[in-house]
Amino acid sequence: MKRIRIFISSVQSEFAKERAMLGEYIRRDALLGKFFETFLFEDVPAGEASPQQVYLGEVEMSDIYLGLYGNKYGYEDAEGISPTEREYDRAAELHKTRLIFIKSFDEEHRHPKELALIQKVERDIVRRTFVDTEGLRTSVYASLVRYLEEKEYIRWQPFDAAFDTNATLADLDEDKMHDFIVTAREKRGFPLAENSSPRKLLTHLSLMDERGRISNSAVLLFGKRPQRFFITSEVKCVQFFGNVVEKPLPAYQICRGTLFDMIDQATAFVMDRVDLEVGTRAEGRTASVPTNYELPPDAVKEAIVNAVVHRDYTSKGSVQVMLFRNRLEVWNPGQLPYGLTVSKLLEPHKSLPANPLIADPLFWTGYVDKVGTGTEDIVNLCKEKGLKSPEYHQEEDFRVVIWRRTDIEVAKLSPSSHQVVTKLSSSIPVLFELLKKMAEPMSAKEMREFCGQKDHTYFKKNVINPLIAEGLVTMTHPETPNSPAQKYYLTEDGKRIINKTM
Repeated sequence: MKRIRIFISSVQSEFAKERAMLGEYIRRDALLGKFFETFLFEDVPAGEASPQQVYLGEVEMSDIYLGLYGNKYGYEDAEGISPTEREYDRAAELHKTRLIFIKSFDEEHRHPKELALIQKVERDIVRRTFVDTEGLRTSVYASLVRYLEEKEYIRWQPFDAAFDTNATLADLDEDKMHDFIVTAREKRGFPLAENSSPRKLLTHLSLMDERGRISNSAVLLFGKRPQRFFITSEVKCVQFFGNVVEKPLPAYQICRGTLFDMIDQATAFVMDRVDLEVGTRAEGRTASVPTNYELPPDAVKEAIVNAVVHRDYTSKGSVQVMLFRNRLEVWNPGQLPYGLTVSKLLEPHKSLPANPLIADPLFWTGYVDKVGTGTEDIVNLCKEKGLKSPEYHQEEDFRVVIWRRTDIEVAKLSPSSHQVVTKLSSSIPVLFELLKKMAEPMSAKEMREFCGQKDHTYFKKNVINPLIAEGLVTMTHPETPNSPAQKYYLTEDGKRIINKTM
């Protein structure tokens, strides 16, 4: 099959880096590389023909004219016209497909003739804006995939760029889109004004096409009820008492909503259940009380964000967050991009999101760093905490393992080692006396009556289960948690912690 030729046009001195990035990206991408080839200024060998003749000839031979416009107008010929404008005019004259991407930055310094060229383009075709190379790559990716679909070179689209639902603007939350713009402007200098319409935002993010169709990504990012369209787009969070998957479960939660909602909910699920060291105001320079989590919050959030961004949304599986006594595991149904291995995740590598139209909005709001350092950051943050180095595994699913402190290490900590006891004792004043008695096994009823509590369900959920989850207390019959003969007693680590606390 003859490849589709793309002529990439721009003022040479303004977009050299962006041209090189696009040329390499299109060639290397598993999908785009099969269909497209690019022509760049830099590819022209020395010859007798003038550069302008060569470029116009390339426009005529190409199928797609891809223009990068910014603030510079560039060299002007005897008639005051730049090569870039000549190339655009030739593409328009020949009715070539024209994809125009305009850099939205420092626009007050835009050359008057460049502004006039952009205005001319806007009268002819729909154009896209970008701020940086990553945003440009995402927009070009979406445009070329849609070109292939419209020309029927392919009858399948990547999930994030596809239109698998009949969703309309009415299915999206306008308030969430407004909040997105506000946050994105604050975090990354997003170019759209706060009062921009939903249609303008979605078009800018390549989440809506010229026919007004809403992409899958738009539903996941801004939908009122995303799971109505994509049932498995959820994050399942579960906590286990020990280091293996077994019941009973002290906590279980299914996070639903938009991708932003699920990330926030899942991160909170983990951070609410790991050790928290609370200092005093005297230790800090401000009026706030210093806190120190057992696991670095940024590492936990990064692992969850990566799972949401890179997962295979066509899979029947879902993202799973599992908190064990000795580790946190984050699973997602998906595979590493072609050419990227587990070992490469531990060193500098390119950012190659499986769902770039999902990654881009998460970047704007500060959830994602596009330079490919996320997996390295997780490792470095954990090492700074003195934790064992995290692990990455690619099996049927992709899995991240973040190690917690061992029970022995927890026993050595102060005050985080007894933080759970201190917290519980605020509502159960006789808790310390109870724990002293638990050198010998006690039934749940005996424990509850000793503490003067009447509600069995409340006491089990809010006192016994947290003590077991922290490794302070264990069961006489762990294999049958609901046994009528079940009793509870202090572990050896629990004894050390309680002795130190008291």
